[in-house]
Amino acid sequence: MSGRVARSDRVAATRETILSAAERLFAEHGVAGVSNRQISQEAGQGNNTAVTYHFGSKDGLVRAIVRRHTERLEDLRRRMVARVDGSTEVRDWVGCMVEPLAQHLAELGTPSWYGRFSAQALEDPAYREIVSSEALDSPSLVRTGEELRRCLPDLPAPVRRERQDMARTLIVHTIAARERTLAEGGTTPRSSWQQAATGLTDALTGLWLAPVTDPSPLQEAVRPGPR
Repeated sequence: MSGRVARSDRVAATRETILSAAERLFAEHGVAGVSNRQISQEAGQGNNTAVTYHFGSKDGLVRAIVRRHTERLEDLRRRMVARVDGSTEVRDWVGCMVEPLAQHLAELGTPSWYGRFSAQALEDPAYREIVSSEALDSPSLVRTGEELRRCLPDLPAPVRRERQDMARTLIVHTIAARERTLAEGGTTPRSSWQQAATGLTDALTGLWLAPVTDPSPLQEAVRPGPR
């Protein structure tokens, strides 16, 4: 029995080592720019098929990296959603999108890699859907999106979709840029992740509440064509 437990512990430790190495390499070089062989070597694995053995494929590895962070992010966001439950303020629900991620990165310390990994994976068409689908499975994030829509009932649907894309891009790349600067020992405009989250939440609130001048070009863009 003790032998099986020891082997199970070794397997779990090896998986964690591979995940850490892959997250770091993907953050720095992009998912497509890193081979399974490089990951195995970085993780100190003599067997170059270690990634395939433990995760099946690079898709499986990317999914495992995302899930490595999902539980903590969900916990942080669920608590924040509970605190602002019933609010009709756009800023409260925008904060539920931003602050849990910033807090998680603060907990990880410097250097961290998850912000840059997410940016790289979301930019790669081959892996974007994996990362997005894992995030969309978050009950607290789904609830946050629903509440944000309730706060903005008059926002035209095409404009809503446009601003969702803008907000996602701003969150992902602002977080990744700050993480990179910290890892390189540079100076950031805000002295903490909490303050950075405040600034980003302010900017995104302004984005969601910005006036809509003319949504008709967007409506034309999404209108079904002739059959």
